[in-house]
Amino acid sequence: MADKRQKRNNNDEDFNPKFKKARKKVCPLCANKNLVLDYKNADQLKKFINDKGKILPRRATGACAKHQRDITIAVKRARQIAILPYTQE
Repeated sequence: MADKRQKRNNNDEDFNPKFKKARKKVCPLCANKNLVLDYKNADQLKKFINDKGKILPRRATGACAKHQRDITIAVKRARQIAILPYTQE
């Protein structure tokens, strides 16, 4: 029984890559201060929507909460003036 406990506590032998801690993503808008989000720039906004036209969540984009709100507003404005489609077929 003592051998099992020692083996369990030894991290070198029980390394399981499935449970490896994921690296935290850096917000692309915080990292590059010169990058300004603009609802008229469709190429920039396409990075934040998926192939069906849905807005990607924070865990996928890596954006901070403040910039994710800005992304959402910009995508919705671009959809309203028909720069981005609501859905892709």
